[in-house]
Amino acid sequence: MIRPARVADVPALREIERAAGEPFREIGLDVVADEEPPPAAVLAAYVVAGRAWVDERSAGGTSVGTERSAGGTSIGAGLVGYLIADLVDGCAHVEQVSVLPSQRGRRIGEGLVEHLAGWARDRGLPALTLTTYRDVPWNGPYWVRLGFRELIAPGPGLRAIREHEAARGLDVWPRLAMRRELAGS
Repeated sequence: MIRPARVADVPALREIERAAGEPFREIGLDVVADEEPPPAAVLAAYVVAGRAWVDERSAGGTSVGTERSAGGTSIGAGLVGYLIADLVDGCAHVEQVSVLPSQRGRRIGEGLVEHLAGWARDRGLPALTLTTYRDVPWNGPYWVRLGFRELIAPGPGLRAIREHEAARGLDVWPRLAMRRELAGS
């Protein structure tokens, strides 16, 4: 079930982020796996602004709430993924979407993105945007399957995000900005 995130969820969001980063280590992107999740105060600000959502599942499925993060701590009861969004260049921007590795393939990320699309349509926004790795299978190709297309000339907000990513050392593999138009906006 997708619901708005609560401030009490913030520690679990940080642990989901840590766990979701670990598969990047397997393909040589340690810079992603080693990056700290957003600080609790930053995530709490998204929650308070109404731009953070979680997917919460009952424990009857695949043992959610008992999964361990890369650091060995238990991840919040029932939370399997989250999405935070910004407004960038007049669009709803997927700032981060993360899903527990054990839950991949269950369309959790897609559900969170579709929830954001509905939120954006309700506000008359024309599109969703994001930045991602072009060639990581669960990044660029995944987003293409969800209807996103590469932006050749991103707006000033997306250019600033890309510059910040490069300054953080994330450009060790090719990255790109993407956009998905929203019908009915």
